[in-house]
Amino acid sequence: MKRREFLVLGASVAALTACPTLPEKPQTVAPPARPARKPRIALALGGGAARGFAHIGVIKALETQGIVTDIVTGTSAGSVVGSLYAAGFGAFDLQKLAFQLEESKFTDWALFDRGFLKGEALEAFVNKQVGGKPIEGLRRRFAAVATDLGSGEMAVFTSGNVGQAVRASASVPGVFSPVLIRGHEYVDGGLVSPVPAHAARQLGADIVIAVDISERPSGKKGSGSVDVLLDTISIMGVRIGQYELREADVVIRPRIKGLPSASFEQRHQAILEGEKAGFAAIAAIRQKISAWSPR
Repeated sequence: MKRREFLVLGASVAALTACPTLPEKPQTVAPPARPARKPRIALALGGGAARGFAHIGVIKALETQGIVTDIVTGTSAGSVVGSLYAAGFGAFDLQKLAFQLEESKFTDWALFDRGFLKGEALEAFVNKQVGGKPIEGLRRRFAAVATDLGSGEMAVFTSGNVGQAVRASASVPGVFSPVLIRGHEYVDGGLVSPVPAHAARQLGADIVIAVDISERPSGKKGSGSVDVLLDTISIMGVRIGQYELREADVVIRPRIKGLPSASFEQRHQAILEGEKAGFAAIAAIRQKISAWSPR
């Protein structure tokens, strides 16, 4: 072999040996893992007239433990507290407002009607507190549950006038006049849904925390006619509530037996009992959250 050919061949071999070894198969890069979706937590607040102040205590317990709710449903008194909570009121704001409330603000008498209170004062109060926003404009998704007086079916308000929906949800028959909305009359939601757990599921909740203040009558002898009427509705709602509460993951029951249903006198005690019951349920709530997984 000539010297020139030897040099060319040697250079070619050197070039080949200098090339890096190619992998046998192309390497694949796994796509970044999607963050796990957090469960949508709903708070279903039941009816119970003035005992509804207990809802504030429950919210206070949840907030101090860092449990954030995405959906709020309310029946009757629960719709009043729930609408304000959904609008952005924190537990301490609600408590401050509760202590400032005067019963006279809601006593707009109705003469020659099907209830001795109109309920317009309650509607105006709620709309003022939420800044005139519609239901769909609140910070949290909210639904007020009422009863269609014509059909007896449950009505779930998820849009429109907040105060009007709350007024319909809280219109106890015989106490408040029925509320006319788009050609239908509505009364208290406690007749069909004492604790609105089913409505919370309808709104897409993964975990439902229900607060039940509706099944315990005051037990006081000699109560006024309004107390008797409200206790009667509570007793009627016991069995309905038992079925609906099956849709709740955690049920909180403040010890409010004996507290008046038609008076603000013991609002502080109701809030305290709600707070105690809320703290007692924290472990169960955390367990449900940690055990939840998307289907």
